[in-house]
Amino acid sequence: MTAASFVVVANRLPVDSDSDGGWRHSPGGLVTALEPVMRSTRGAWVGWPGQPDMEVEPFDFDGTRLIPVTLSTDDVELYYEGFSNDTIWPLYHDVIAAPRYSRALWEAYVQVNRRFADAAARAAAKDATVWVQDYQLQLVPAMLREHRPDLTIGYFHHIPFPAYGLYSQLPWRRQVVEGLLGADVIGFQRVADAGNFARAVRRLLHYETRASGIRVPQPDGTTRRALAKAFPISIDAASYIELAAREDIQARAREIREGLGNPAHVLLGVDRLDYTKGIGHRLKAFGELLGEGRLSVEDVTLVQVASPSRERVETYAHLRDEIELTVGRIDGDFDTVGHTAVRYLHQAFPREEMVAFFLAADVMLVTALRDGMNLVAKEYVASRTDNHGVLVLSEFAGAYDELGRAVTVNPHDIEGLKDAIMQAVNMPAAEQRRRMRSLRRRVLEHDVEDWSREFLDALADARKGAM
Repeated sequence: MTAASFVVVANRLPVDSDSDGGWRHSPGGLVTALEPVMRSTRGAWVGWPGQPDMEVEPFDFDGTRLIPVTLSTDDVELYYEGFSNDTIWPLYHDVIAAPRYSRALWEAYVQVNRRFADAAARAAAKDATVWVQDYQLQLVPAMLREHRPDLTIGYFHHIPFPAYGLYSQLPWRRQVVEGLLGADVIGFQRVADAGNFARAVRRLLHYETRASGIRVPQPDGTTRRALAKAFPISIDAASYIELAAREDIQARAREIREGLGNPAHVLLGVDRLDYTKGIGHRLKAFGELLGEGRLSVEDVTLVQVASPSRERVETYAHLRDEIELTVGRIDGDFDTVGHTAVRYLHQAFPREEMVAFFLAADVMLVTALRDGMNLVAKEYVASRTDNHGVLVLSEFAGAYDELGRAVTVNPHDIEGLKDAIMQAVNMPAAEQRRRMRSLRRRVLEHDVEDWSREFLDALADARKGAM
């Protein structure tokens, strides 16, 4: 196998196996974000194929060398469902749910991170660049540096990094910080996340942290600099504009509205079914607006797309029950023979169908309680080529820092959320156009290629010692 000069390391490969034994591109924000980079570099991607105990030899797919890492059923339970999603995920999302601290989960996390690091080390050519992705692999940068000091190593953290008062709960807090400091460039979604990480470094390791980089002592007595900085991720905006222009997708958007009974206003929520997304808060606000008569089921319908997520994790199973009970209660109270209050869709849709939903929706509700970025907000904005539509956006989503012309909310404030929904529903067309033009300008100017170029330029500077 020819070694690659550019290697991505992520929990998942960018493909899913299909029923014919072949492979197809995976949906998802990370794959969408990195797709243009991989096309241009013809690099290698190290990741899990997505099924337990699946043994697959490295193979080429769409110009990229894919290097599978096998995970056993126990690995999936302990490393992925356990430490990654039952410890790190809730801790890093403001402890909205209680994290589970278990030595067995931690040990599995260390072992699997070692396996990914070893696979990346074998795949990388001399002096290659390796870009590690996200919270499942926080130990990989230091493991790679230990065995391959010739590599230039980047790490991007797609979810929030918590304030030290929360992060300090983690029994293995020092090991994780040291793992991340193995990278030359450590990217975060928000300036606040980078600041939280720098504070953790100061509190735990007492290293010097400056805007120009963190001074990391080396075994030989020297120091090197690791840059910790915000690189807010974005989307392939051009692809959404192209889809929004297609006549069949526009026709599908009209069909969606007709299927809902042609209400005056369609509200839309699109989320993974996750407790961080504020779906329950959104439903509570909408149900109260109907109950108070400020909205009418004949005039307004809420479409909630909630794609399945981590259904084997108990917290998520409980969440699904709660959401479906709430939807049933609202629909039971307010539905008429011809109109439905909440159209709930617990399924994933292809991108073409999602753009049709975006075009059909007058108001997009992004009410996350904590979110690294929330690319759905940007996808909606990019799709609204007519400059109509209103984005209601939580201040706790990373996109809040960039999309200042949205109607912004604190989703914990139900009265404020209700007022924001009413503001969006009643917003004059001229104000919609002013706001949407500003939002679209930001999304189009800072697309995924701009994000990846900025990060890779920082890595190139690290290689040259220019930080």
